[in-house]
Amino acid sequence: MYRYPDNFIKLFEKSFRRHAHLPALSLYGKPGVKSYLHLAKNIAYTHLLLKEIGINPGDKIALCGKDSDMWIETFMSIITYGATIVPILPDFSPDDIVHILRHSGARLFMVSDAIFRTLSIGKLKDNEAIFSLDSGKLLAGKDMDKVQRALDTLPQRFADSYPNGFRPTDISYPTVSNDAVIVLNYTSGTTGFSKGVMLTGWNLAGNVVFGLRSRLHKERTRVLTFLPLAHAYGCAFDMLTPLAAGSHITVLGRTPSPAVLLKALSEVRPHLILSVPLVFEKIYRKRIEPVISTPRMQQMLQTPVLKNIVKRKLRQKLVKTFGGSFRQVVIGGAALDAATEAFLRMINFPFTVGYGMTECGPLVSYTPWKEFIPSSAGRTLPEIMESRVDSPDPESIPGEILVRGQNVMAGYYNAPELTAQVIDKDGWLNTGDIGTRSADGTIFLRGRSKTMILSASGQNIYPEELESKLNAMPFVAESIVVDRQGHLVALVFPDHEALRGRKIPLEKIPLLMEKIRVKLNGKLAPYEQLAAIEAVDKEFEKTPKRSIKRFLYK
Repeated sequence: MYRYPDNFIKLFEKSFRRHAHLPALSLYGKPGVKSYLHLAKNIAYTHLLLKEIGINPGDKIALCGKDSDMWIETFMSIITYGATIVPILPDFSPDDIVHILRHSGARLFMVSDAIFRTLSIGKLKDNEAIFSLDSGKLLAGKDMDKVQRALDTLPQRFADSYPNGFRPTDISYPTVSNDAVIVLNYTSGTTGFSKGVMLTGWNLAGNVVFGLRSRLHKERTRVLTFLPLAHAYGCAFDMLTPLAAGSHITVLGRTPSPAVLLKALSEVRPHLILSVPLVFEKIYRKRIEPVISTPRMQQMLQTPVLKNIVKRKLRQKLVKTFGGSFRQVVIGGAALDAATEAFLRMINFPFTVGYGMTECGPLVSYTPWKEFIPSSAGRTLPEIMESRVDSPDPESIPGEILVRGQNVMAGYYNAPELTAQVIDKDGWLNTGDIGTRSADGTIFLRGRSKTMILSASGQNIYPEELESKLNAMPFVAESIVVDRQGHLVALVFPDHEALRGRKIPLEKIPLLMEKIRVKLNGKLAPYEQLAAIEAVDKEFEKTPKRSIKRFLYK
């Protein structure tokens, strides 16, 4: 198995020097652009502070706040110093945040003012210093006088360190071993059972160098990041890879509702778009499906002379809606709804679907859009990763997907027993995902092993597949399928906007759900039939990457 030889931290030293006068960071809706030299200068300033207050390479520093240019700047300052970053998703509860701080052993904590106000200072006594991510001010700590003195004298010390001003030749970072843990990523904040994923320089270099060699990002290209940067997917390909390439990152910094996101895309005009399925599914259902489902449009799509013209115009309009400059859209984080994928394929929209997990930092498989196979999750990364399916016939009988290679984590922090449960002695990582695999390494996902339901007749049922079909039905916003005493029951949060548009009263929802159940069952195998559909009165609770917390609804 080939290992990319590039030293992960040195990638950024080279990039920041080479691209010193190019734009690096912007915050959407705010004036001003930080150049790579400006970014590097601020990083050097933070390095001096960390040294002054006694932080050593390998020490852990936690970071929690809404995505921003300052969030990126702080992240890069920590890893290029040689410390280990502990990015905490801002959606976690205060108790979860405190638990992660303690579990990780973070010496410092960089946190936004809004989140800091939700935390009990009495529970933060283990942190030597807590800094505001918004202003840089000292908020709390064990020895505040010592740290404050370092802050007060820092401007003069920085000026003394760079008497001729900070120049590109001053950009220099330590040679941190690729074996070192760079990121300690907690995918869950659950206080009773935390898993800190240890990602090394090797793991991150595997992802970033693959992104560079695949030309996902290039010098001077534009990026609009709206995925959580504390999550491995956004971190690797909306931040680390663009910064290593010399791209200009604009941080959306707000909730990516369809209206907000489409406006930002039209203004920033990014060259690559990373998304999760939910974003495209919402846009398809709200803006596209009502148009293409009209009798007139359906008739045009069935007319040989007109259908290609209609498809081309639909494609042009959607491409323009997303800014018009992108080469492709990469969708990851979950399976894409079948109806949405079918439409995008029909109009030849430039999209592809990748597959990964935090434990692989995150990438396992990816195929450029022109080579993408419908309903797949891309091809296993050549040279970097291997995959296999635990099945007697991997191409047709689903089994658990196992992966091995450079991107696989070093393990779970302080949890060797838990690590041994998922990584065997030969280095194979049990992903927990069920699927098949073609001879060329292309992966086809079916569902999670933990969610699979065994029918009374012994058939494997994958709830995600049923939910995809159910979510494509009119008046269904989202759903989950559960097993109740041997019967499949779907919980549905109705599309209230569509109900209002059709003037359907709330008391008619049960009858409507029953009609949907009958219609859906007509498309399902006998062992997949739904016994009932129950409407719920509010959206399902979700993880920060917008996956439904299924365990709450069993």
